[in-house]
Amino acid sequence: MMVLIKLLMAHLIGDFFLQPKSWVEEKEARKLKSTKLYIHTAVHIALMFLLLFDLSYWRLILIIGVLHFIIDAFKLTLQKKKTKRFYFFADQILHLLTIFGTYSLLYPDNINLNFEVNAFHLMFLLAVLFLSYPTSIIMKVIFSKWNLSKIVSEKESLEDAGTYIGILERLLVFIFVVLDQWEAVGFLITAKSVFRFGDLSAAKERKLTEYVLIGTLISFGIAIIIGLIFKLMLNYV
Repeated sequence: MMVLIKLLMAHLIGDFFLQPKSWVEEKEARKLKSTKLYIHTAVHIALMFLLLFDLSYWRLILIIGVLHFIIDAFKLTLQKKKTKRFYFFADQILHLLTIFGTYSLLYPDNINLNFEVNAFHLMFLLAVLFLSYPTSIIMKVIFSKWNLSKIVSEKESLEDAGTYIGILERLLVFIFVVLDQWEAVGFLITAKSVFRFGDLSAAKERKLTEYVLIGTLISFGIAIIIGLIFKLMLNYV
């Protein structure tokens, strides 16, 4: 099970942390001719080797790496501007199925719920990683449906402030859920609502209110679900 967790961690790091926006834009523009597509695949393979640190898994790593390339290639070839959201989620689901499927086929005897003691630390790190930039990118993909500039007039704001606020609030919610401090989760939601009330009242825009409300519920909802999954998995550690 430790191997599977490390493979998932390699995927998160490779797809979200070590893939600059410029790489994504070049891949979308040049598709299979983009060198970044091949570098991106190489990064994934290198990460799996680094995290597993065991050459006996070379076949598993290479198969996942090749399948990752194929999935990305199909995504770049098929997606259009209007279908980017669909292919983003389809791409991520296929990558996860590939990791689980390949591992279960090559190592069927290792699929069990008996975690090693130090799996706790990796599970915690995996949850924290997911709740940071990956979740921010997922939310950006969701919100790409709406053009915020058309919803509210342009105002001065700190660069990337929303991203960091979202990361911090999700991490706090995750910690509170793990610690069974549901009152603190409610307090955090209330506090954010109070801070945003003035802006929403001043804007007097229903669309802006709905935009902020959807974003808050999605962000908090994802953090709560990850926290509950983490607690459930602890039963098998």
